[in-house]
Amino acid sequence: MLIKKTRSLCPSCNSVVDAEIVEEDGSVWLNRTCPLHGDFRYLYWSDPEMYHRFDTYDAVGNGIANPQNPGAPENSCPTACGLCNNHHSQTLLANIDLTNRCNLDCDFCFANARACGFIYEPGFDDIVRMLQVLRDEKPVPAPAVQFSGGEPTMRKDLADIIRKAKEMGFPQVQIATNGVKLATEPDLVRELRDAGLDTVYLHFDGVTKETNPILAIHKKTLENLGKAGLGTVLVPTVIRGRNDHQLGDIIRFAIENIAFVRGVNFQPIAFTGAASDEDIQKARITIPDVLARVEDQMDGIIRKDDFYPVPCVLPFSDLVEAYTGMPQVRFTAHQHCGAATYVFVQPDGVIPVNRMVDVESFFESIRHMAGTIRKGGTINKYKALLEGVRGLHSSVKKGEQGNTAKFWKMIGRTLISQNFDALREFHWNALFIGTMHFMDKYNYDIERVRRCCIHYATPDGKLIPFCTYNSGPVYREQVWRKFAGKPDSGADSSGDDETFEPYSGPVLRRVGDQVLPYNHPADPNSTPVT
Repeated sequence: MLIKKTRSLCPSCNSVVDAEIVEEDGSVWLNRTCPLHGDFRYLYWSDPEMYHRFDTYDAVGNGIANPQNPGAPENSCPTACGLCNNHHSQTLLANIDLTNRCNLDCDFCFANARACGFIYEPGFDDIVRMLQVLRDEKPVPAPAVQFSGGEPTMRKDLADIIRKAKEMGFPQVQIATNGVKLATEPDLVRELRDAGLDTVYLHFDGVTKETNPILAIHKKTLENLGKAGLGTVLVPTVIRGRNDHQLGDIIRFAIENIAFVRGVNFQPIAFTGAASDEDIQKARITIPDVLARVEDQMDGIIRKDDFYPVPCVLPFSDLVEAYTGMPQVRFTAHQHCGAATYVFVQPDGVIPVNRMVDVESFFESIRHMAGTIRKGGTINKYKALLEGVRGLHSSVKKGEQGNTAKFWKMIGRTLISQNFDALREFHWNALFIGTMHFMDKYNYDIERVRRCCIHYATPDGKLIPFCTYNSGPVYREQVWRKFAGKPDSGADSSGDDETFEPYSGPVLRRVGDQVLPYNHPADPNSTPVT
């Protein structure tokens, strides 16, 4: 059964081709034909029922008002990036690659950083210019930036970069890290915190040595982050047959460390390098697969239908925009890009937020409140707020759990008293559980690309959607090569010889369930470019 038509990429030559999303054999598939390389059929989503449920949250945004490529033809995607007039979402989270150097070498790294043979490491001034592009977005500046790589902690000026981002007005500054240096350098952890770092996204693939060979390092990392009071999100790359049997254990690990672990964000593997059909069939796992395993491994305490797609929170943006009269960041990511929920961690157990509130009724109350407020007048605003809260109260009472006092208190303090500290209290008493499935050339859907809300900033002033940058027509490699430094002189693209800090620690490589230094007798790989 045809669900809809879209456009995709030929997995062999990366040319743009027409495609169809179809429901067949109990799954959702992406079919396409390349004139040169023939027919291709790859799994898109494994659960048609969940696919259609998420489709009800479809919400197309208006993009940014100042795109970098304002005259791009309708059919130019994805070959005309940066963001163009055909892109439908604002930047919710920006990524900036600070380096392609790394002190780990993971076989599933979508950056494939250590295989480049050259050094990409933009200078401080280059990074400031990228940050400024993000803050200049209209109608709303990008609210969050994540510094990534490679491994961002290998830069000696990381704290200065974080400090500058906070000075430029980013409410949320993050790093994506493997945690190796943070385990051995607690002073660095404190330095990054003092510079203004808000959240650490820690690559964390499991709770045993077999699934996470650097588990001992990660435990020390988390100890240091906890002592510094830095919130952490665990980010497992989920690979079928390798660690998908431990998703529940990872959540339980997060619950046990709720004092400083704020969330778990599962990322199903994306095949951004060379992959055979056998590799894909063996290791592919989709969002519904992840959520089904979570339900099974958590014994139904957290269920598959507890999760909602990103656009579900759009009514909150509508409400704040209507109440304040100010444009807000709008969560118009594609409904099949990710899923998330919150669970309350209490002494007597774990309660998903939708067991405490009827979510559909709750969102409808928010939508009604926003619509009423838009009709105007200060008195009408406050009256609509009071009437809306009564509707919210009704939706909370419909929840499965009787103990909803904490949730209702948080909502009341936030909306009636305009005390947004209550939301911070909510976050610290809850655990975020989410999954985001970034695309590769095998499941590439251009309609998803045009709705992407996670964008990479590049030294030439462009903003490129995440899945185009990593899985499209080789944008990451193009950017890194164009702005590469000179490995023989140790200089970066800005000519600053002081940017590179010699790394004296071990360079590690995953070999099966072991992590070994390069040139270890058990490592069959040759010495890499350093």
